[in-house]
Amino acid sequence: MSDARDNVIRERVTASLARRYRRERRFRALGFAAVMVGLVFLLIVFVSIFGKGLTAFRQTALVLPVHVDAQLVDPFGDGSVESLAAGDYDRVIRNATNRLFSAASSRRDRRALSALVSAEAGFKLRDRVLQDPSLLDTTFELQVPASARVDMLIKGNIDRDLPESQRQITDQQVQWVDALQAQDRVYTTFNSAFFTNGDSRDPELAGIRAAFMGSFYMLLVTLLLAFPLGVAAAIYLEEFAPRNRWTDIIEVNINNLAAVPSIVYGLLGLAVFINWAGMPRSAPLVGGLVLVLLTLPVIIIAARAAIQSVPPSIREAALGVGASQVQMIFQHVLPLALPGILTGAIIGIARALGESAPLLMIGMVAFVVDVPASPLEPSTALPVQVYLWADSPERAFVERTSAAIIVLLGFLLLVNLAAVLLRRRFERTW
Repeated sequence: MSDARDNVIRERVTASLARRYRRERRFRALGFAAVMVGLVFLLIVFVSIFGKGLTAFRQTALVLPVHVDAQLVDPFGDGSVESLAAGDYDRVIRNATNRLFSAASSRRDRRALSALVSAEAGFKLRDRVLQDPSLLDTTFELQVPASARVDMLIKGNIDRDLPESQRQITDQQVQWVDALQAQDRVYTTFNSAFFTNGDSRDPELAGIRAAFMGSFYMLLVTLLLAFPLGVAAAIYLEEFAPRNRWTDIIEVNINNLAAVPSIVYGLLGLAVFINWAGMPRSAPLVGGLVLVLLTLPVIIIAARAAIQSVPPSIREAALGVGASQVQMIFQHVLPLALPGILTGAIIGIARALGESAPLLMIGMVAFVVDVPASPLEPSTALPVQVYLWADSPERAFVERTSAAIIVLLGFLLLVNLAAVLLRRRFERTW
């Protein structure tokens, strides 16, 4: 009887174990599937961004035989800088393209021919002549940027097989571009203008320098204000503040502020910094102050967690050898908590770098061409620049948008890498 009961129990246990093992295998399979699905979507996003954006780092250029007519570029006839700067260089560029295709005699054809060259070509010729006035009444080969339509055609982003009515470039312009390629007058070069220019209505001239400098100034303001204030607040709450109802309310509100939508901070910055304090609109200083409000709760929470992770024995040992509370904190606790504090601060600032909603509320969505020289000048930011370009109907801005995202992701990657390296550099194991 006992053996039969044992066999029944053994069978039940075996069946139970089999069911449990099946559940564990299903759970592992589901977890693995979830990870794979996440990786697949992440891969799709990266392939889409990099596939569209990498071409923006290359720019199509045309080589034109330019004849610098002194009557056009030196209207005063004295060869002075003022006279050369007032010259009609656009007409010189048009004459160069007309000489290449003399069959384009009608005004419509010549306008279409001039549209192959970027509007920056005249400025490049002017700068060249100002640097070397001896080029007057001479003919030389000048490399100028092509228009966005030609650039898209050369990169394969415009389908030649589509009807002319469905393309941004005409059949005649396609034939001209093919003829220029046959004459070895079409090149692709590194697009340095993408990193040195500000925003522009012309896609081939648009760059991220103004937005990059705006983000740099904002992060500088954020770092200089949020880091010391956040660490000081964390030290006070963790080491000096009495444990009572008021500190509990403060801690709850700090945790709640970390979850507030970022656009709310934009509204707060608009009301306080611009409408009440009268600070300049669209200035990186105001954007930095808004990001300080956004980042401060994150830094406080991370700093408090890092301070709490320091073993109590460190504090007791420091106080036991006669150190004051301030000496104990700054000479023993804070150095040991520094890796966690730095990691939390850097991650918080990296989050601030990717924010765009609060910056839209304070006017940093404006079209800004000039590169800001200080935090008080109007500017935009990289996330806002991505938003502006993504909303543009021009096909050429699609690759600029993806390229700006690549730059932003690269900067975020460097920031997070710095956080990891700092943690490994200063981290201690107990």
